[in-house]
Amino acid sequence: MTIVSQQFLHLGAREWHGRARGTHSMSGLATPDSNREKKRTLLQFLSDHFHDVQTLREYLLQKQISKVSMENRSYRKIQERYGPYITGAQFILKQGGAVKFQGRDWIRPNDRGHSIAELQKVPVEAVDASGCAINYQGLSNLLPLKELQFLSLQRCPNLDDWCLSRLYLLAGSLQELSLAGCPRISERGLACLHHLQNLRRLDISDLPAVSHPGLTQILVEEMLPHCEVLGVDWAKSLKLGPDDQPPDTSSPLSS
Repeated sequence: MTIVSQQFLHLGAREWHGRARGTHSMSGLATPDSNREKKRTLLQFLSDHFHDVQTLREYLLQKQISKVSMENRSYRKIQERYGPYITGAQFILKQGGAVKFQGRDWIRPNDRGHSIAELQKVPVEAVDASGCAINYQGLSNLLPLKELQFLSLQRCPNLDDWCLSRLYLLAGSLQELSLAGCPRISERGLACLHHLQNLRRLDISDLPAVSHPGLTQILVEEMLPHCEVLGVDWAKSLKLGPDDQPPDTSSPLSS
């Protein structure tokens, strides 16, 4: 089943959920006839609201855009009350990532017994936003973290070249950055990283939008002479035959 089909059925079931309650018996058990009736009602609902696949695609796209926008909204009220550290931490935890305050252990969304409100004056030194839906707008919640040393943005589907153009605001502190596996980052975005002269490790492996990985690797190394640039194996693998491919290893930054 395609993603669109899954979204189609999920959407229809969610929108129609309230109507379906009436088809259950008082005991909560559904009969075969009532199940058939629910299926007919659901199909009728879908046919009434979506006349073709293109209309459905456009609707689902708008729903996805709205969801991402909501997830990346500004935390202005939290900023005004608690300051930048709590704001940045709350934003990342809501996204499903992890944060580390100076002198403290990593805090993850499912951790119990942690109250970040008491860390209002403790700087955030590390952020793991791997796989999060963070975008250009959402970065505004992280850029005030002036003591941030480690930032993992690997496999973030909405991270693009425009996002990288904003990272110069972290140039004073950032030492480690992972962009591995971000599908929308190209050479243009990587060129914006020349501001980050304090970087000591940069992971640019597995970037499908980079058309000349080998050349890009060399240029980034020249641009950041004091930084260890990871991605050499990825660049070399494009020149190797199928039998010469190196084993797949996880990024050192993906802990």
